[in-house]
Amino acid sequence: MLTMKGKYGIKALIELARLDPGEVRQSTAIANANGIPKKFLDTILADLRQAGLIQTRKGRSGGYSLARPADTISVAQILRVIDGPIAPISCVSKTAYRKCHDCPTQSACEIRLLMLEVRDAMLAILEHRTLQDLCSSVPLSGPLTGEDQAASA
Repeated sequence: MLTMKGKYGIKALIELARLDPGEVRQSTAIANANGIPKKFLDTILADLRQAGLIQTRKGRSGGYSLARPADTISVAQILRVIDGPIAPISCVSKTAYRKCHDCPTQSACEIRLLMLEVRDAMLAILEHRTLQDLCSSVPLSGPLTGEDQAASA
C-alpha cells in the first residue's frame, strides 16, 4: 500500500522534475503547491537527499533540485527510499527478504506463491515508470475535468 509519505515524496519529486535546469525550489513552495505539511515534507526531503535523489543549494536563493535526470529515477527507487520494501510480505522481498517463521517450506506455500505474483506485477510497473513518465502523463495545468470538478466541490 502506498503511504502518505510515499505519495508526498512522489509529488515533491514531480515538482522538482518540472523545474528548468539550474532552478531550485524551496520546501515551503513545494509544500504549499502540493498541500503537504511542511515539517513532514522536510523529513521526506532529507530522506531523498540522503539517498542521492535530490540535492540542495544553500543560501538565500537556495532550495532543492533533482540530483540526476528525471528519466533515470524509477518510481520503485523513490518508494523504496521513502516506504521501504515494495513486496507485500517479507518472504518475497527483493531488497529485504526474511523467511516466514510459520512456513515450513517456501516452495509449497500457497500464500508466498500468490504474493510473488503480486510483487512481480507491481514491480513490472514501478520499476519501468520513471519520474519523467509521471511528469508527462498529466499536463502541468489546464481546465478541470468533470471528475476534478466533482472532487474539488
